[in-house]
Amino acid sequence: MTTDADLVLVGAVVGAFGVHGDVRVRTFTASPEGIAGYGPLLNKAGQVVLTPKRMRALPEGLALGAPEVASREAAQALKGTGLYVPRSALPPTEDDEFYHIDLIGCAVEGLDGTALGTVKAVQDFGAGDLLEVRGPDGKDWYLPFTKAAAPLVNVAARRIVADPPVSEDEPG
Repeated sequence: MTTDADLVLVGAVVGAFGVHGDVRVRTFTASPEGIAGYGPLLNKAGQVVLTPKRMRALPEGLALGAPEVASREAAQALKGTGLYVPRSALPPTEDDEFYHIDLIGCAVEGLDGTALGTVKAVQDFGAGDLLEVRGPDGKDWYLPFTKAAAPLVNVAARRIVADPPVSEDEPG
């Protein structure tokens, strides 16, 4: 049985597409079509929701057809459903390549070892990945996820060493 910790979110159903039961999917994979290569897509409980059989590229995602969804109404009922795959279905990462899920929860410390916080999320607002860090004071801040700003990432040790850029708002 697949547990919640073994699942990785790869997309979400955002509505129906057409009248034959296809679903409109927003993907979180490197290429939108990549989601179909993982096999059956599961819900958060680990149950099969979609087994992609046909796919059509859309401006913001994909339309997927699957035998589990026979009508437009059934497709619309899935709106908001997260689509997961078992962690074991993901390919191994290359050197200096990380899955966002692996970064979340990592401790962030300065070059001198000072605790700076914990990675809360990985965001991309269009200019590259940013680590959203919850500081020891409970305030969130962003760290550019670049080699210069995060020179050491040790996923196995759940640790990121950071050299955050100085904010123009800070005195000094």
